[in-house]
Amino acid sequence: MAKEIWKPGNMLYPLPVVMVSMADRNGKYNIITIAWAGTVCTDPPMVSISVRPERYSYPILRETGEFVVNLTTRDLVFAADYCGVKSGRETDKFKELGLTPAGASCVGAPLIGESPVNLECRVKQVIPLGSHDMFLAEVAAVHAEDRFMDQQRKFHLEQAEPVVYSHGAYLLCGEQLGTFGYSVRRKAEKKHERKRG
Repeated sequence: MAKEIWKPGNMLYPLPVVMVSMADRNGKYNIITIAWAGTVCTDPPMVSISVRPERYSYPILRETGEFVVNLTTRDLVFAADYCGVKSGRETDKFKELGLTPAGASCVGAPLIGESPVNLECRVKQVIPLGSHDMFLAEVAAVHAEDRFMDQQRKFHLEQAEPVVYSHGAYLLCGEQLGTFGYSVRRKAEKKHERKRG
C-alpha cells in the first residue's frame, strides 16, 4: 500500500473531547474544551490535560490547581465547540449555554451537571512542553449519572452517546466490535468446542 510521508504532527486520532470546568480565586466559573487529554496512571488515578499558556483558563489552572473533566456527549457537542472557540474573558459560558454548575465533593471547581461523567482533579505537576503545558492531575472523585447504570450497577456510557474529536470533526462513537480480552476468549472457546466435538 502506498503512503505519503508528512511532516511531524499530531495524528493520534480520535481523541476524547472533554469540557474542563474551573473556578478562579474569586469564584468565577469557566469552561474550556480540550482534546489534548488522556489517562496517565491507574494507581493513583491520574489524567492529563494540555493547555496553551496564552489561554484565559491557563492562569486559573495554575493558581487554583483544581479542575473537573466533564465527558462530552451528543447533547453537549454544541456546547463543547462553543467553549472551545469562545473566551471566558468576555463570556459566561455556563449562562450562555444554559449549563448547570453543580457542586463538587473535593474541589472548588464546578461540575457540569449535564455531563454524564465528571472527574474532580487536583494538579500534581505542570510540565512545560512547547506550545502547550501539560497539567498532570490526580482524580479525587468521579461522578457517574445513575440513569446509565443497569441493575447490576454496571455503567453504560454508550447510552449517553459519547463524542470523540478527529482532525477538526466531532464524531459519535461507533458500534461495539468486541470487549476487553475477546480475542483470547474466542480462541479459548473454539478450543473448548473442538474438544467437545
